[in-house]
Amino acid sequence: MRNQFSVKCWLRYIEFKQGAPKPRLNQLYERALKLLPCSYKLWYRYLKARRAQVKHRCVTDPAYEDVNNCHERAFVFMHKMPRLWLDYCQFLMDQGRVTHTRRTFDRALRALPITQHSRIWPLYLRFLRSHPLPETAVRGYRRFLKLSPESAEEYIEYLKSSDRLDEAAQRLATVVNDERFVSKAGKSNYQLWHELCDLISQNPDKVQSLNVDAIIRGGLTRFTDQLGKLWCSLADYYIRSGHFEKARDVYEEAIRTVMTVRDFTQVFDSYAQFEESMIAAKMETASELGREEDDDVDLELRLARFEQLIGRRPLLLNSVLLRQNPHHVHEWHKRVALHQGRPREIINTYTEAVQTVDPFKATGKPHTLWVAFAKFYEDNGQLDDARIILEKATKVSFKQVDDLASVWCECGELELRHENYDQALRLLRKATALPARRAEYFDGSEPVQNRVYKSLKVWSMLADLEESLGTFQSTKAVYDRILDLRIATPQIVINYAMFLEEHKYFEESFKAYERGISLFKWPNVSDIWSTYLTKFIARYGGRKLERARDLFEQALDGCPPKHAKTLYLLYAQLEEEWGLARHAMAVYERATRAVEPAQQYDMFNIYIKRAAEIYGVTHTRGIYQKAIEVLSDEHAREMCLRFADMECRLGEIDRARAIYSFCSQICDPRTTGAFWQTWKDFEVRHGNEDTIREMLRIRRSVQATYNTQVNFMASQMLKVSGSATGTVSDLAPGQSGMDDMKLLEQRAEQLAAEAERDQPPRAQSKILFVRSDASREELAELAQQANPEEIELGEDEDEDEMDLEPNEVRLEQQSVPAAVFGSLKED
Repeated sequence: MRNQFSVKCWLRYIEFKQGAPKPRLNQLYERALKLLPCSYKLWYRYLKARRAQVKHRCVTDPAYEDVNNCHERAFVFMHKMPRLWLDYCQFLMDQGRVTHTRRTFDRALRALPITQHSRIWPLYLRFLRSHPLPETAVRGYRRFLKLSPESAEEYIEYLKSSDRLDEAAQRLATVVNDERFVSKAGKSNYQLWHELCDLISQNPDKVQSLNVDAIIRGGLTRFTDQLGKLWCSLADYYIRSGHFEKARDVYEEAIRTVMTVRDFTQVFDSYAQFEESMIAAKMETASELGREEDDDVDLELRLARFEQLIGRRPLLLNSVLLRQNPHHVHEWHKRVALHQGRPREIINTYTEAVQTVDPFKATGKPHTLWVAFAKFYEDNGQLDDARIILEKATKVSFKQVDDLASVWCECGELELRHENYDQALRLLRKATALPARRAEYFDGSEPVQNRVYKSLKVWSMLADLEESLGTFQSTKAVYDRILDLRIATPQIVINYAMFLEEHKYFEESFKAYERGISLFKWPNVSDIWSTYLTKFIARYGGRKLERARDLFEQALDGCPPKHAKTLYLLYAQLEEEWGLARHAMAVYERATRAVEPAQQYDMFNIYIKRAAEIYGVTHTRGIYQKAIEVLSDEHAREMCLRFADMECRLGEIDRARAIYSFCSQICDPRTTGAFWQTWKDFEVRHGNEDTIREMLRIRRSVQATYNTQVNFMASQMLKVSGSATGTVSDLAPGQSGMDDMKLLEQRAEQLAAEAERDQPPRAQSKILFVRSDASREELAELAQQANPEEIELGEDEDEDEMDLEPNEVRLEQQSVPAAVFGSLKED
């Protein structure tokens, strides 16, 4: 405690005397240190002050030696203080005294404990790197790596910079082989390995202590995803070493072993560049030294080798893809195409392909290899060899039955191409014969040879051959066998029936249709029913009407709405031509209920047209009424217009007006202007003032019902917005800050103004949609002009009526007789 108090006193006293001359300050520090020689603070300040006193002097000044001696005296007591050692070493480095500095660093490392060496080494290493003394630096780095082996990368970089590449390669190889090494720079083991490969391959004359070939080949087994770069490094090593033939062997080995297109591209490009550079060097040498005959031969040889390399590229690339997947069928076909014009290579390729490709692992259709192999022999006139190939193919255990069926079909086509028709039939009959052990078509546990007898492809070809070459009985037996195996398609059934029909076996053909119908359900049976019914009607017409009706009823039982329209129209046509008209109308009636909603409108149109042709126009009223009830609003509106037009043409004006009134309930005045225009034209031609006023009243009530100011405005807003964003701001660009309700109100006013402009001028139509200032004479004149056939009732109105205001109209209600409405009036 007393010593601490004394140190503080001395420090405060010395600080107070800072303005004194430097010798005086040094004497004060010396007196203090004589009394307190173990005070770190006094020594630190004293040494710092002494260094500052000689900072700007020449390093040869004797004062530097005094300061050095002062540091040496301090280390008698302060040899465990790393800060003082660092300051002293830095002071010596500034003096440029290399040997003294190195020895001082060594003394510091010996004096300090091992835990504090990490503070000395950074400055020590910086000192070693600052002087061109590689041997000294190497020895220092070796000592440092014993303390910090994870800093090996720093040492390696120094070795590279000092051109000591052999030791750098050794150190880098040690680092790469150490699995526990963690790079301070964050490099992966592969990156370090790649650096090693570049180092040893680019400096073969300086790296002598390592087996470069073994190192790089070891990397080929470790880093299989970077084979291209490693192969190029190995070849580059031999090229720089001058072993060009060895480098060429390395390139050839590489392009025969790489597994990816990327690695192949790297190796091949490097190989081609090497050959090109060799040719260029040879030509340059020949131009400098003069051309000789041997040089010409050598140059021609190198050019031929380079051309051959470029020509082999597609084949070599195909080999890489096949090494990736030897069961890729398409690549084998491409390989055969690359050997075009070389029969021996083609045969060898096909042989290798069929032996290599596993049908269960194949990508593509493996049977095409066998077929193409046989086709090659056939094209070259070797039919026996082609038959042998196809016969072997029929014994291959394919994955899919369709592959074996294709092989059998190719066998038959081969014989047909050479007009061996009997042999073709025998082969296909052999293919479709029952095996000793039957199996289901999709039973994967059984070989395809036991399942091919159920292949429709083989049976279809056999049926075609039997029709062309066989007898009627043999062909019929084939089709019956197909139906018995239950592998037929609707087209097969139709073909069978047509075949029987061609041979005048009509009932047999109908039985074939029946058998086909029993095999399929809707919608697959649709074509069979359509063909069956068409052929039956064409054959018997009305002679077997009841049987035809039963067939139609059977076909329509369970028929989906999508396919019902065709059958109902065919059924109705039968009834119209051979049956009863009421039956035909009943069929049309059923059809309007059975078809899809999208087809109902067309069906009602057909129904109305046929009813009008058979029974007359008046019979269609009930059909129109039902159509209006069933159809959607859009189609119902169309039906109403047509219904009203028909009644108008029949002179039933009141009926037509009632229809218009009914239809108005589903017609929004804002969106269905065509309907209201049609009704207006109707009233102008056939109505009077009262009927026009009634139409306008109905229009206003309908408009109120549809709440036009909301619904129509919303729909118009969506149309105007265009972008379909659904925001009010889209309706008024540039007014995004305006209140949304204000925008809606402005838009409503704009739409109302547009509606007023859309109304026809008063001078043209004189139709008053609301109460106006028109006089009674004008209204009477309008009514007289609008309907010249109107009955005049006389002019004996009451005086009270004459005194009414011009814009007030008194309407008198009277009961209308029921006979006027006819069938429109409800019961």
